[in-house]
Amino acid sequence: MNKNYEPPIHWNDYEDIAMALYEKFGDDFSESKIYRVRFTELLEWILSLPNFEGKREEANEGHLEQIQAAWVYEWRDNQD
Repeated sequence: MNKNYEPPIHWNDYEDIAMALYEKFGDDFSESKIYRVRFTELLEWILSLPNFEGKREEANEGHLEQIQAAWVYEWRDNQD
């Protein structure tokens, strides 16, 4: 699929962000590793995702917690 036609991702698109992080890191991050990622690192990774259009100043701890949890669920879904 051509990445140019994917819709923009924003802070509330937790599942989309989680899928993008899983595509980027795959199984390099297990559940326990995902939960140990510092929010400062997670923020940088999210901001660097293709099609992510949220702004750094719009980020908050709640968003990052939701994204982290969604990433864990995405990782679990891919372990079968």
